[in-house]
Amino acid sequence: MRVLIVGKKGQLGSHLFHKLKEHTELYVIERSEFDICDSTIVDKVIEQCRPDLIINAAAYTAVEQAEIEKEKAFEVNHKGAYFLARAANQQGAIIIHISTDYVFDGSNKHAYKENDVAAPQNSYGMSKLAGEEAIINTCIKHIIIRTAWLFSEQDNNFVSTMLKLGRDRDKLHIVSDQWGGPTYAGDLANAIIHVIKQVKQAGILDWGVYHFSGFPCVNWYQFAQHIFQQAHAQKKIDKIPCLVPISSQDYPSTVIRPANSTLDCAKIKRHFSIEMSDWSKALPQVIEQFINKEA
Repeated sequence: MRVLIVGKKGQLGSHLFHKLKEHTELYVIERSEFDICDSTIVDKVIEQCRPDLIINAAAYTAVEQAEIEKEKAFEVNHKGAYFLARAANQQGAIIIHISTDYVFDGSNKHAYKENDVAAPQNSYGMSKLAGEEAIINTCIKHIIIRTAWLFSEQDNNFVSTMLKLGRDRDKLHIVSDQWGGPTYAGDLANAIIHVIKQVKQAGILDWGVYHFSGFPCVNWYQFAQHIFQQAHAQKKIDKIPCLVPISSQDYPSTVIRPANSTLDCAKIKRHFSIEMSDWSKALPQVIEQFINKEA
């Protein structure tokens, strides 16, 4: 099976690359050579590579900045996804596309299922939902995986941000009224690879939208507590900063975020026998590698 990874350098893409490179015919094209917002370039690359499967791990993920750069967010998350889906469909290829829990408004008291009404409250979520709809309407063989609160050994995620802030500050104010399931990028990569194996074996699958995220469900304040407690237990930090829980209203932001973006992952377990990931098991190694890299 020929697989094309779009977004190799991101948190998920880097894990996919390392896990897949020895087991499949893998195509990876650098971002400077593959602008997914340019339909001509997308069509040319897909025609040259002739992939059986495209994994779109590329996205505009700067949630705050997306309110300022709405056109850019939609360009990548909507148009880019559409161009890839169209090229995949013309090639007869499968597209696996990564989406987000932010397509929901967060008003539900229970975990969101795939068929719950999507009503994003910010530009990032709107652009990702537009991308989902473009793929569903364009490529027959599609699997969209919504995930949440992605973290990894790389920079620019909640774990790395907390560890950096904890070095410089004695007190941190953390939002405690937004709930979700932190997801380790390596576990999401493993889930995608499991899906790919079933594609190889079965050929035809139940195309559509699936949820995959970590458990247990926590709020940002609780997640921060776990991060610092683990870092301290591993002797990676000398002391734990004072953590102060605050409400979303007290957090300085122009973005409305869902109060509850917990994802129900029963469907992906039922169809692919994929279990939710326990983020607490991955957290120690992520802290270890990130701190060592920063040292």
